[in-house]
Amino acid sequence: MIVFPNAKINLGLNILRKRPDGFHDITSCFVPVPYTDVLEIIESKKFEFSSSGLAIPGHEKDNLCIKAYHLLQKDFNLPPVRIHLHKVIPIGAGLGGGSADATFTLKCLNRMFDLFLDDFLLEEYASRLGSDCPFFVKNQPVMAYGTGNDFEEISLSLDDQYFVLVTPPIHVATVEAYAGITPYEPKHNLKEILEKNSITEWKGLIYNDFEKSIFSKYPAIGEIKEKLYEAHASYASMSGSGATVYGIFEQQTDITSLFSENYQIWHSQNKEEGFSS
Repeated sequence: MIVFPNAKINLGLNILRKRPDGFHDITSCFVPVPYTDVLEIIESKKFEFSSSGLAIPGHEKDNLCIKAYHLLQKDFNLPPVRIHLHKVIPIGAGLGGGSADATFTLKCLNRMFDLFLDDFLLEEYASRLGSDCPFFVKNQPVMAYGTGNDFEEISLSLDDQYFVLVTPPIHVATVEAYAGITPYEPKHNLKEILEKNSITEWKGLIYNDFEKSIFSKYPAIGEIKEKLYEAHASYASMSGSGATVYGIFEQQTDITSLFSENYQIWHSQNKEEGFSS
């Protein structure tokens, strides 16, 4: 079976407080975008994992696809499989690519072996793999609270907008990003702004709290945001705690000439572009 784990972006990201468990409570809106990896899982005589595309740092045993398989294998005695991941979504870029890969592994195994896990149970398994992972079960815009795994529906459609995602050759570790944060309660209600204000009004109202320290340490990331606004983006922001900056445009816009060749650039191909869930 072949599936296409997709990225997500954050519309606003406020760090509210540090929790007793060492994590942080946040408020954000998660939105899926059809910027995808490719994941193939087939039955095999022994368990195997391989990857291609972008290099995946760290030890292979720590890969979330492998952890997702063993998580279900423990409870359902799954047969061995061969997993191949072709990595396209930049790593350490705030796009949730690794979380998507993990959750799509769960969803794929659920279908392949008729485990009949509903969304609630899939989200429970996904939460054991990482804070962002449960989002990719339903894979639709939601308000995210807690550590990023408590969800609330939101009335928001961006199907008529064009997205541009720009990733410089910079890796921002999550620990590094949080080190520069001072938690606080925002003045404005993020959900109300997203539902009641037009996109052109989001600038100055919706913030990613990581930007201040990350832009100070890596000015090149902040420059991306400036260039997207110069190209007439309705709204632009860094996504998550990583290096990617996205712009939302009313019409298709070619910004390739604004950046050097070692920047990864993704943009929507068509309005209402869909992706596999």
